[in-house]
Amino acid sequence: MKKKQENQGTFVLLCNPIEKVNMNILAIDDQKLVLIPLSSKLKEMGYDVITETNGLKGIELYDSTQPDLVIVDINMPTISGLEVIKHIRASKKPNTPIIILSGNTDDAMLTQGFDSGADDYMKKPLGLTEVGLRVKKLIGAPANDKIETKYSNTIIQKRCVGVVVPCYNEGKRLHSKKFTDYIDKNSGYHLCFVNDGSTDNTLKVLNKLREGRENFITVYNCEKNGGKAEAVRQGMLYMAQQEDLDYIGFLDADLSTNLSDFDDLVSTIEVSKYKIVSGCRINRMGANIRKESARKVVSLFLNFIITRILKMDFKDTQCGAKVFHKDIVHIAFDKKFISKWIFDVEIYRRITLFFGLKKARRIVCEQPLKRWIHAEGSKLSMKDSLKIFLQLGQVAWFYRAKKHKNFKYLVEKQRNIFS
Repeated sequence: MKKKQENQGTFVLLCNPIEKVNMNILAIDDQKLVLIPLSSKLKEMGYDVITETNGLKGIELYDSTQPDLVIVDINMPTISGLEVIKHIRASKKPNTPIIILSGNTDDAMLTQGFDSGADDYMKKPLGLTEVGLRVKKLIGAPANDKIETKYSNTIIQKRCVGVVVPCYNEGKRLHSKKFTDYIDKNSGYHLCFVNDGSTDNTLKVLNKLREGRENFITVYNCEKNGGKAEAVRQGMLYMAQQEDLDYIGFLDADLSTNLSDFDDLVSTIEVSKYKIVSGCRINRMGANIRKESARKVVSLFLNFIITRILKMDFKDTQCGAKVFHKDIVHIAFDKKFISKWIFDVEIYRRITLFFGLKKARRIVCEQPLKRWIHAEGSKLSMKDSLKIFLQLGQVAWFYRAKKHKNFKYLVEKQRNIFS
C-alpha cells in the first residue's frame, strides 16, 4: 500500500505540466490609432506588448528586447516594414515569428511579404479577435491566459480618420453613447469635439465623454463663441497637426448624419482620386432623408444661387458631413471665413481658386446619404436662413476671381510658414 502511494506520487510529479513563461510581442506601426487597440487587446489576453511608431526605432527595440513575436506594418515613412523583416532574419535570432499587419492587400505585396520572411499576413480591415487567434496559433497562449472582453468586436481599419464635431450648448442632446460605441468598435477614428464657448454644461459633458478614451477623443475648448464656421476651422487645423491621420472631416453634433454614413464617405475618398467627399441630402429609394418643409424651399433656392456662384453642379453644399484629404486642409481652412453659416460655399470657392474650376470639378464629390434627419433644437432659425442670402452676395463679391488671382500663392506661402 505504501509502495503504491510512492508510485502515485512519482506519477504525479512526472506528469506535472511545464510552466509557461510570459511572452513578449513587439508591434511596429506608424499609426497610434492602430497600435493602441492592438496593444490593449494583446495585453488583455495576457501578453507583454511593446509598441513603436518609427521603423528604425522598432529595429533598435527588437535588438534590445529580443521579443517572441513581431507584428509590423509595411508602409511606414522612415523605413519599410519589409526592411524590418530583413533585419530580423539576418539577426542573432532569425527565427523570430513575424506577422505583417497591413492595408496593402494586392497580390504582389502579399507575395513580397512572404518572400521576405513573414510567417503570416493579416489584411486590414480585420477584427482584433482574429488578430488574437492568429497570434495564439503562432506562438501559443501566454502564461496568464485571460478571457478577452473589451476589444472582442473591435475592427482595425485600413485608414485613420479625424472627425471634428462643433458643439455649442449641446449638453442636453449630445448622443455621447453613440459616439463612444462607434469608436470602441472601429479603430482608426479620432474625434475632436470643439466646445464653441457654450454657456451650458457642454464642456463638462465632453470632458466626461473623453474619460478613458483620451487617445481617441480630444476636447478643444474655445472660451468665446465664434460660430460654427470658426469652430470647425479651429478643429480642422488642430487635427491637421496629428501625424497619423489620413483624412479629416467634420460632422454635426446632433448626428443628423450618423457615423456609419460618414464612414461611407471615407470609404469613397480612400479608393478614389477625390480630395473632398461631401454628403448629399437627396431623397432616393432606400434613403431616409427628413427635412422641415420650410427648409426644403430655402435649400432649393439657396442651391440654385450657389451653383451659379461656384459654377459647379452641386445638389447640397450645406450638408454638415464632409471628409477631406489631409493635404488640402490648409487650402480650405487656413484663413478665417467671412460668413457665419455658408462657410461650406467658401471652402469650395477656395478650392476652385486654388486648383482651377476644371480640376476642382474632378476632385470634389457629392455622395447621397442613406440617412439624414433634422434634429430638434437646431440653432439655425428661419430668420437666419434669410440672412444667408445676404451672405451669399458677400461671398460672391469677396471671392471674385480677379481679386483673388494670387490666392494659390498666398495659401502655399502660409502653409510653408506652418510647416
